[in-house]
Amino acid sequence: MSVFWSLVQRDLLLALRRRTEVLTGLFFMIIVASLFPLAMGPELSFLRRMAPGILWIGALLSTLLSLPRLFENDYGDGSLEQLVLMPSSLWVKVGAKMLAHWLLSGLPLVVLAPLLGVQFDLSPELLMSLMFTLLLGTPTLTAIGAIGAALTLGVRGGSVLLSLLVLPLMVPVLVFGAGALEAQMGGLGIQAHVSLLLAMMLGSLLLSPFACAMAIQLAVE
Repeated sequence: MSVFWSLVQRDLLLALRRRTEVLTGLFFMIIVASLFPLAMGPELSFLRRMAPGILWIGALLSTLLSLPRLFENDYGDGSLEQLVLMPSSLWVKVGAKMLAHWLLSGLPLVVLAPLLGVQFDLSPELLMSLMFTLLLGTPTLTAIGAIGAALTLGVRGGSVLLSLLVLPLMVPVLVFGAGALEAQMGGLGIQAHVSLLLAMMLGSLLLSPFACAMAIQLAVE
């Protein structure tokens, strides 16, 4: 665990030195959520109907923008090889990098979501549901994206290939995340959608570190 938390702290400190990279995805989410209401007009009922899909698409694309830096910087400067050679399990170190990535890209989206949702005239109950579903969904997006980032290490045009690999796998998270809010707007419960989001989160967090570790070993060798 000392190695785990040391790597989390290391990645967070390195991110503070590259604030522009960290803030790019967050600013993208803000721009997407701000421009749509301006483009669609002031009709509040229409904005409320469109809000779940728009906000979730913004979160998904924002996560995609931040995925290449998950392993690429360490791969370029040789740090990733040192992580592989360290005596502790590689999947533990991959898990630490995934946690640091989520703290930098996923958690800010969860915190920012209520402010962006106000532009779409969402009620306080819907804003809380939006935060809760993003809290469950963004770790899944990070876990799925980490596999794609590991598989495309060292590949020319890896960013484009990464998007092609992980987007189909991220679509269910988008569907059930936005579907939970739409169900609540229709007077239905969100328990089924939340259960599926939770199941996807647990499954991806359990499997992703091992898959990433195997892909990184192949890339380094």
